[in-house]
Amino acid sequence: MNRSEFNEGLKGGLIIALSSAPFAVLFGAVAVDNGLSVAEAGLMSATVYAGASQLVGIELFGHHVAPWLIVLSVFAVNFRHILYSAALARLITHFTPVQKFFAFFLLTDPQFAESVRRAESSGRGIDFTWYAAFGAAVYFPWLFFSVVGAFFGRMMGDPQVLAIDVLLPIYFLGLVVGFRRKPGFYPVVAASALGSVLGYHFVGSPWHVSIGAAIGVVVAALLPLPKEPATVTAASDVES
Repeated sequence: MNRSEFNEGLKGGLIIALSSAPFAVLFGAVAVDNGLSVAEAGLMSATVYAGASQLVGIELFGHHVAPWLIVLSVFAVNFRHILYSAALARLITHFTPVQKFFAFFLLTDPQFAESVRRAESSGRGIDFTWYAAFGAAVYFPWLFFSVVGAFFGRMMGDPQVLAIDVLLPIYFLGLVVGFRRKPGFYPVVAASALGSVLGYHFVGSPWHVSIGAAIGVVVAALLPLPKEPATVTAASDVES
């Protein structure tokens, strides 16, 4: 095991864990408020492990919506992970099948963003030790704070009144801004944001998430490819 990669992954993941802790507490409180036990809330975080879709699913569960609609809604929220997986696949070709299983299970928005950023800055693939350490440092605190939120949920009253759910979206905005120097960033983000707002207004939640993502992908596909840097010819080659 590469200790340097492990320490870097652990350090980066713990930063994300602190940012997502209020969101995990919110989920636990909402889960208990909608009829789940503390153990059931923890089990959902351990198996589903997707904050936004967990909240959508638990809200629908509390309103006694048909199971197929809950599954479809969760799929709509998590559709972007299909795109994440396709983009990440080229960076983890050296992973074993077992490593790929855990890699895709731990794949979240910050995990994807940090993996792509790290791969691009280093010019090589992703080290599994770093990836696993980063993912574990986010995953286990998420479980812990979900249980904490569920255990103390009834003492909090309405968790949304505290507005603690706003911290993670702010962090996601920071991740997006981190890619601002990439070609086509502004038109893609603008199209995705506009599509999401219109989708929320005319279709509703949670479909606006996938609608915005799909429109952003379409705009990115229509944009011209960035020009390759011109190759500098050596003086000796010119002379010969």
